Parts: sequence; C-alpha cells; structure tokens
Amino acid sequence: MKDVIRFLKGVKKYMPHRHKKDNETPPEEGPDKEHIIEESAFESAPTHPKQVTITDEELRNLQKELSEYKDKYLRALAESDNARKRMQKERQELVKYAVEGVISDFLHPLDNLENALKFAQDMSDEVKNWAFGFQMILTQFKDILTENGVTSIDSLGTIFDPHLHEAVEVVETSNKPAGTIIEEFVRGYKVGDRTIRPARVKVAKELPKDNGSSENEIKIKKEQTDKC
Repeated sequence: MKDVIRFLKGVKKYMPHRHKKDNETPPEEGPDKEHIIEESAFESAPTHPKQVTITDEELRNLQKELSEYKDKYLRALAESDNARKRMQKERQELVKYAVEGVISDFLHPLDNLENALKFAQDMSDEVKNWAFGFQMILTQFKDILTENGVTSIDSLGTIFDPHLHEAVEVVETSNKPAGTIIEEFVRGYKVGDRTIRPARVKVAKELPKDNGSSENEIKIKKEQTDKC
C-alpha cells in the first residue's frame, strides 16, 4: 500500500502545474489525504477468490487423511485425560497409604495405655484420679480416629476372617462352633473396607471324633472272618 501511495505522489510531481489563482488555497495534505488514497486502492483491488481444481481421487485421499488426523487427535486427547486421572488417583492413594502407616504406628501406644488403665481399679484413690484423666485423653484419641474414618473391628463371637483377623492360638472345644473367635488379644482397626491392622485372636477348633465305635466294628468283622 505504501508503494501505491508513493507511485501516486510521483505521478502528481510530473503532471503539468496549474496556474494558481489569487483566491485559490492549496489542497491540504496530511493523514486524511493518504487515508483517501488507501481506501481507493482497496476498492480497486480484485476480490475474486482463487479456484483450485482437484480430482475425485485426490478429494478422497484428503478426506481419508482428515479422518486419520481426527482419530489420532481424539486418541491423544483420551490418553492425556486417562493419564491425568491415573496420576491423580496414584497421588491420592500415596497420601492415603502414608496416613494409614502413621495411624498404624499410632495404635500401639494407645493399646499400651488402654491395657495400663485396666489395672487402675486396684490402685489407690490418687492413682485412680490420675487414671481418670488419662482415660479421658484416651477417649479423645479414639474420637479423633473415628472422625478420620478409623473404626475398630468387633471380633469376639464372630467367625474367623483372614482379611480381618490373625489367629495366634487355636483351641479345641465343643462349646463353640469351629472357627468362632473366643478371645481377642489385640484389637484390630480398619479404614472403610481396608484393614490397617488385623485383630490377633484365639480361634475355636472342632474336637476330634471318637474312633472307639469304628475300632469295635473292625474287631467284629475280623472275628466273623476267622470263623468262616
């Protein structure tokens, strides 16, 4: 556009000069004049779009390439979204497992404190007063665990579950069905459905069957064979 303006100015320079009249004022030059020249140049410029002719085969190839690029773009977008979700899930699980590890280590001092407070009833009144204060602190700790989703596992009288319990002793008895938990040594805890510490328990086992009747049957059969 600047070249067009420069060309028009050069043409004007070599044109024959008109005699200036006395009352004639020279035309004003400035940005308005240039603006008029630019607009006229734009109006005179050709506006016809360029046409390109392609064959049907070339059109099909272009459509095929477009479909392939679109499919690759959608696949890359889906993979990026899946990677983002996977990283977010791994980060949440990492934080969750770290918290569970801290809670698991925190449970052992609580067990020791709870076991120590069981013997406070046999102590002096002064010790009982101290024990009452420690019992309140223990209750506050348990409330904090409950608020964070940590719950204890009820084991006594239930059937042994290897996901929730750890059998440290097995006793043969006829008073309880086989597999029933009859004593709890260490309380278990879990977060939701995930066990952070299994309960250590004593499990009932079925008594062995009496083989006296079977031995008598074998003896009778042997006597009958000898007689024959």
